[in-house]
Amino acid sequence: MSEKIVVPVLGESITEATVAKWLKNPGDAVEADEPIVELETDKVNLEVPSPISGVLTEINSQDGSVVEVGALLGSVSVDSGAVKSAPIKKEEIKKEQITPKESNVIKLDASKKEPKIFEEKEIKKSKEKPLVLTEEVKTEVAPKRDMNPTLSPAVRKIVAENNIDINSIQGSGKDGRVLKGDLISLMGANPKPSERKIQYGEEERIKMTRLRQTIAKRLKQAQENAALLTTFNEVDMSSVMEMRKENQEDFQSRYGIKLGFMSFFVKACVVALKNFPAVNAEIDGDEIIYKNYYNISFAVGTDKGLVVPVLRNADELSFADIEKNIKEISEKARDGKLTIEDLQGGTFTISNGGVYGSMLSTPILNLPQSGVLGMHNIVERPVVIDGEIKIRPIMYLALSYDHRIIDGKESVSFLKMIIENLEDPRRLFLDI
Repeated sequence: MSEKIVVPVLGESITEATVAKWLKNPGDAVEADEPIVELETDKVNLEVPSPISGVLTEINSQDGSVVEVGALLGSVSVDSGAVKSAPIKKEEIKKEQITPKESNVIKLDASKKEPKIFEEKEIKKSKEKPLVLTEEVKTEVAPKRDMNPTLSPAVRKIVAENNIDINSIQGSGKDGRVLKGDLISLMGANPKPSERKIQYGEEERIKMTRLRQTIAKRLKQAQENAALLTTFNEVDMSSVMEMRKENQEDFQSRYGIKLGFMSFFVKACVVALKNFPAVNAEIDGDEIIYKNYYNISFAVGTDKGLVVPVLRNADELSFADIEKNIKEISEKARDGKLTIEDLQGGTFTISNGGVYGSMLSTPILNLPQSGVLGMHNIVERPVVIDGEIKIRPIMYLALSYDHRIIDGKESVSFLKMIIENLEDPRRLFLDI
């Protein structure tokens, strides 16, 4: 008897997937509920488990093939005979019992952390000593040559300033001594081709993953279907940074999580969204849908591309809850364990390009949402305060919005309200 492996229901509006990788080969034994094949959708990757314990007998959809919900992926047989282990011969058992090599001293190699079996002849050398479990530490250090003390001061300076590996240079001086001219000649040497070019050639063609295809399609749709506009401003982060510094230790000891910047931004955005409901709305045909709940999407970069999980009901979460949820969801995103539900239902997006060093950018909408806030790096800049030049930690903010339903006045006022709450974060606690 055999059971079919089929494509499960993937979630709202998702009708097909790509077979990313089979985790088992035909003939392999599998356990019930053990992941057997990985599917890739336009939002998340998911593993399809084996329906029963048995043997994978057939694969009907190969890696890279596109499959629809309900399609046949393969089958698992419950033929117990196929998974029986080969019987152990009596001769082998006797041999095991009389062979001394397996029952002698086990010596641990600390560099590999694996047991190392030594033959009987090695033990005979120390018959008088009891057999003990010992540890052997092997440290293999590459030979390192200090900078030759005979180098001239000029050569030493060039080597130190440019971090040059002196061992890789064949000197032209007496006894192979490296001269200043040898270092200068390096400037005229042609660089070697990149390792990637050597390995893959002039060009390499790789098919886009479904996630990358979806990102490309949706970003293009945002440009084509929305009236995109971006407004910019700057925020003095002194008060937020000071509050974090003063309360970090107590906050962490009480809630078990660090107080980050994101909780302040989420709280500030929620306040602004409540005052400017159009930014939390979306267009559906000739109607505007105003959302009276606040699900904040936040962009997370992963090895496979950008994903935008959702922090649900952010208006009902404390600072600690926000930090905990963001950490948990971000880890799921980087581990590839996000579910469809984790990515659905967002009403407004925050994108933090500052973690990568971005000074300023124009974030693009996450359809069908109408607004996205772009955070950037914090840089000490000179600003004029009460007629005096002060140095302040400044972050540039960018709000991209759909001009079809959000007017310029609303967008500017919305961003200004976020800034007011960040520059005086006490307002976030007083709800003003």
